[in-house]
Amino acid sequence: MLDQSVALAGRPQADAIRETLALAELAEKLGYHRFWVSEHHSHPTIVGSAPEVLMAAIAARTGRIRIGSAGVMLPHYAPLKVAEQFRVLDALAPGRIDLGVGRAPGSDSRTAQLLNPDRNASEYFPQQVLALQAWTDEANGGPGLPQGHPGYGVHAYPHGPTAPALWMLGSSDYGAQLAAHCGLPYAFAYFITDGQGAAQALEIYRAGFRPSAAMPAPQATLCVWALAAETEAEALHLFKSRARFRLDRNTGRLGPLMSPEDAVRDLSPAQAAQIDAAGASALVGSAAQVADKLRKLASDYEVDELVVITWAHDPEARRRSYTLLAQAFELG
Repeated sequence: MLDQSVALAGRPQADAIRETLALAELAEKLGYHRFWVSEHHSHPTIVGSAPEVLMAAIAARTGRIRIGSAGVMLPHYAPLKVAEQFRVLDALAPGRIDLGVGRAPGSDSRTAQLLNPDRNASEYFPQQVLALQAWTDEANGGPGLPQGHPGYGVHAYPHGPTAPALWMLGSSDYGAQLAAHCGLPYAFAYFITDGQGAAQALEIYRAGFRPSAAMPAPQATLCVWALAAETEAEALHLFKSRARFRLDRNTGRLGPLMSPEDAVRDLSPAQAAQIDAAGASALVGSAAQVADKLRKLASDYEVDELVVITWAHDPEARRRSYTLLAQAFELG
């Protein structure tokens, strides 16, 4: 499961953070393997801005499920500080921490510059990933940073018997190539591109993969948006909130997630048709329908695991969707 702490119309934004914590506890109870949280900044819809803080709270409330970032937007930060944060998280939840990193800003350009004034920060992303990989792996016999590197002899503490699992996140060929070069697992953001470019990225990743100490063979996953309900009609109704968000986003309007009823008010016939078309092509329906679509997707792309993200204005509807999918896949 991937959760973004989405703000809901009519409710305080802080509720979104508390709902993420409750959802993580449910994820563990239902038998999900991982629970990831995202990073966005100055975004009125997605208010999860500090995944490392959320992960610490989730670690305190769970005991089995893997906890991860999807992801830390590395160009904003010093790799050493990220390595230290995630080694602390690994000390709190040994062997349960996934460190997903990405190059995208997770914000607009002005906000990104406030986070890091260096306008060229993203150009150093490969070097940042290599340094982060060295610092996260060194406690487990990794070679550390080489002589001549500014970080040589500097260590990210605390060390322990386990280490965070570093993941590369992406929605283009760039991340696939870098993940392959570094020998990292790779997660493609299928929900961002509606699948466009996914097949090519995974092919590039698998063909160019170079084994690393932590990852002897390629491991890929797709992050998809899906929603299940008791009936297809109910699911399509709930989906209108997400469809309206995407419609507004494409015209530069962002705000809390609307209820399905409000989402279809004051729309032109063309806009209403767009929302209906979005529902027809989405991973939305009854539990059996969505499970079949997910199984086909996993088979088509030859992945053993999928990451599912679900939005709904009603938190209970979202919990029900994840519960229905857990039952369909017999996770418990």
